[in-house]
Amino acid sequence: MSRRALRRLRGEQRGQEPLEPGALQFVLRDDDDAEEEGPKRGPGGRRPGGSGKEGVQVNNRFELINVEDLEDDPVVNGEKSDCVLTDAAVSGNKGRIQRGNPETKREGNVAKAAPLEQSNASGKLRKKKKKQKNKKNSTGEASESGMEDIDRILERIEDGSGLSRPGPPPLSSRKHVLYVEHRHLNPDTELKRYFGARAVLGEQRPRQRQRVYPKCTWLTTPKSTWPRYSKPGLSMRLLESKKGLSFFAFEHSEEYQQAQHKFLVAVESMEPNNIVVLLQTSPYHVDSLLQLSDACRFQEDQEMARDLIERALYSMECAFHPLFSLTSGACRLDYRRPENRSFYLALYKQMSFLEKRGCPRTALEFCKLILSLEPDEDPLCMLLLVDHLALRARNYEYLIRLFQEWEPHRNLSQLPNFAFSVPLAYFLLSQQPDLPQHERSSAREKASLLVQQALTMFPGVLMPLLEYCSVRPDASVSNHRFFGPDAEISQPPALTQLVSLYLGRSHFLWKEPATMSWLEENVREVLQAVDAGDPAVEACENRRKMLYQRAPRNIHRHVILSEIREAVAALPPDVTTQSVMGFDPLPPLDTIYSYVRPERLSPVSHGNTVALFFRSLLPNYTVEGERPEEGVPGGLNHNQGLNRLMLAVRDMMANFHFNDLEAPREDNPEGEGDWD
Repeated sequence: MSRRALRRLRGEQRGQEPLEPGALQFVLRDDDDAEEEGPKRGPGGRRPGGSGKEGVQVNNRFELINVEDLEDDPVVNGEKSDCVLTDAAVSGNKGRIQRGNPETKREGNVAKAAPLEQSNASGKLRKKKKKQKNKKNSTGEASESGMEDIDRILERIEDGSGLSRPGPPPLSSRKHVLYVEHRHLNPDTELKRYFGARAVLGEQRPRQRQRVYPKCTWLTTPKSTWPRYSKPGLSMRLLESKKGLSFFAFEHSEEYQQAQHKFLVAVESMEPNNIVVLLQTSPYHVDSLLQLSDACRFQEDQEMARDLIERALYSMECAFHPLFSLTSGACRLDYRRPENRSFYLALYKQMSFLEKRGCPRTALEFCKLILSLEPDEDPLCMLLLVDHLALRARNYEYLIRLFQEWEPHRNLSQLPNFAFSVPLAYFLLSQQPDLPQHERSSAREKASLLVQQALTMFPGVLMPLLEYCSVRPDASVSNHRFFGPDAEISQPPALTQLVSLYLGRSHFLWKEPATMSWLEENVREVLQAVDAGDPAVEACENRRKMLYQRAPRNIHRHVILSEIREAVAALPPDVTTQSVMGFDPLPPLDTIYSYVRPERLSPVSHGNTVALFFRSLLPNYTVEGERPEEGVPGGLNHNQGLNRLMLAVRDMMANFHFNDLEAPREDNPEGEGDWD
């Protein structure tokens, strides 16, 4: 750390040194300071202001307040300067020269004035060279010793005042529980840690020329195979800021609204090719990318499906507001606005692809990001998933911290996934050999206590879990009334749905032999408490009957997005009978619309009977002379619809087997009459 920085840290400013002959002192400077001050001196080598406090040249008049404090000897790292006497002798010689013959003084001034311009020019050259030379050397030394010097000075100030000022807490303790780290949003970071950079990058050439994109993004990496990016009319605006939170919302321009209307018409046509045609004109329309990604995924084209999701994320990140932050955890997006839902769904689908790709740490970061956008409402119910990703990523400390901070006001222990995942995290933490023995023992005790509470609260989880893990339970457990078949049958339907979701997703985390033996020990402890008539058992039973009457809409939305068969089968009929669209599953009932889709003439309201019949078979059919529906390219006219209908009838007749019909009766051998 340079002496100039130390001088500024102590409050000293250049030009505040006392210049009286009796107290003239020399302040140590580095060479850069000396060269900077050199040209400012007069021809006689003195400062223009003369000597004394009155002659001090100060740019800021308020800097003279601390001049009296600088009369003491300068201290550098606790040592006085050894150059005070030398500087006093030099100043004495200068004084004798100035008091000498005036002619000699005049000649000296003339002699010094001639090479003045050359010295200034050469001084500038030396200054530039020395700065370039010392920049490389001083950067590393300053970065290493800078913090040490500052800490030493602060300790000296505290010792002198006699007061110990508590410093700020460490950075790790100041981070929000939903704080997102940028480096963990890149899956290549996690894959490099597993397989190495050479295996991940492969044959990619770092210096190859790629297509230039407008900005660098965090959520995804732009690819050269994508269409050239142009603003699709998607933007973000700041709605309000209150209580340290900032509320944002995406906005659609008029051009984007027209593309959105065409997209809705294409979805109603039930033809994916219409969406492909729309993407040719609007390659970064987000909802079209999401819907087409689902179609590719159903056709087992996972690579294309993931690429479309990444393109949608890139389009939305390019529309971010300058104040919108992914990492702060203080930016909110209201899910009730349809423009914001696309961002939620794109993040969720990208998270699902990352988990299947084997990047649970990156998927956990995306999960925290989704949860931070609206943690109170949690529209996609990410609390049913964050524990699973934390266990898969072996980030046990984060799961325990989230449970400890949110349990008092969110009652996370009432969710079966948290009730069983948190004790499992404690147990797996106790199995790590690098922890001290007392910490391992404490974690093991905490895990046993929590899993016993979970088994008491949710007894219907044990038998399906053992069945998933292919473990045959002991007869004393399977035949007991508490863990028997009645425990699973008697639980409410909403609780059955939550249990099915947790077991279908996280059952393989319990398959380890050490985990199973630990679970068996605690099952026996719970049975002993049940047989002893513990009042906590009856209290948990009453709580189950009261709390889990009906699951909220965000849980149903999460189950639909998860696509776990056991959980989807447990959905209530009023949800399964609804039409669920991939780009907006189960929209909120209190949706906030910023613009309304224009009304269009229904095809049922006009046309003859034949046209209505053709439309019932072919949604793209149009009567000859009638304009095709907007957003559905290539509408079928009358002749095309008739030809396609005849082909469909011919194929149906070719596959029809008359042998399936009943044979003629004996009293009617010719087969005349009606068909049975």
